[in-house]
Amino acid sequence: MKLLVTGGAGFIGSAVVRQAVRAGHHVVNLDKLTYAGSLSNVAEVSDSPLYAFERADICDRARLDAILGQHRPDAIMHLAAESHVDRSIDGPAAFIETNITGTYTLLEAARAFWTREGKPEAFRFHHISTDEVFGSLGPDGKFTEDTPYDPRSPYSASKAASDHLVRAWFETYGLPVVLTNCSNNYGPYHFPEKLIPVVILKALAGAPIPIYGAGDNIRDWLYVEDHADALLTVVRRGEVGRSYNIGGENEATNLELVRKICAILDEKRPGNRPYADQIAFVADRPGHDRRYAIDPARVRAELGWRPSVTLDQGLEKTVQWFLDHEDWWRALEGREGVGKRLGQG
Repeated sequence: MKLLVTGGAGFIGSAVVRQAVRAGHHVVNLDKLTYAGSLSNVAEVSDSPLYAFERADICDRARLDAILGQHRPDAIMHLAAESHVDRSIDGPAAFIETNITGTYTLLEAARAFWTREGKPEAFRFHHISTDEVFGSLGPDGKFTEDTPYDPRSPYSASKAASDHLVRAWFETYGLPVVLTNCSNNYGPYHFPEKLIPVVILKALAGAPIPIYGAGDNIRDWLYVEDHADALLTVVRRGEVGRSYNIGGENEATNLELVRKICAILDEKRPGNRPYADQIAFVADRPGHDRRYAIDPARVRAELGWRPSVTLDQGLEKTVQWFLDHEDWWRALEGREGVGKRLGQG
């Protein structure tokens, strides 16, 4: 396949790009290169004849038309998004612009391209979203594809809006779409403002390791390489108009997660005291969702996919990757907002 991946220099997008090129697909990486994007994330495939990069904004319709006309992809995998909840609390405008207006612009460009090409049956518009659109769970139950939407933050509300737009373009215009909603990702190249890299880097720096509230918020953790594999499975074999929930089947409280990371660091890079001694509880995030959990029964039953990496395995891989790639994360420490507490409302 020839794939156009938006946001391919970001965390999840770059995992898709790397894995797709390794699998023999032609990949066009379209990325604006905002604060969270880095071409170092795709350096291992940048010299491949299967890879091309286009610096562009998904809100720029003229550029999208030109890129689609030049590269003529078989599928668009739409991962470009503003994605950090704390940043959405401080500055929601960027999330409305990118996640809603950008998705609308991309949908219209894709529809025009698909029509010009004679509406090929094999074309797909794959929209990648989050489980946060479903809101917050109680102590029991899991999100399914039929769970009503109930977003609680500017970020999740903007992603919910983009999901609705994609479904509307399928129902109204017949654009062949597939959608996926994933649980929390982690792994190599994770931008150092999210929980797991923050914990690793604060621990290594000997600084307080911040945990919101009591640390009892629960997330379902999905190793990013597993997610990329799932996305490539869905874009190739998913049913048009269908959505698939992709989860890691690895639930943990934030406090449990942090303690696991500290224990791994104690083994790999022991210090003068246990890293868990650096844990510090801080004021909670406004509107902090209590629990997320994905029921992946549909993607398992229909497409035969399930995660291959357990949380303990994935955390060990992730910690080792950050220890081995200090040059990567050091280069990002000066970017706006990194290392600072955001989203206090």
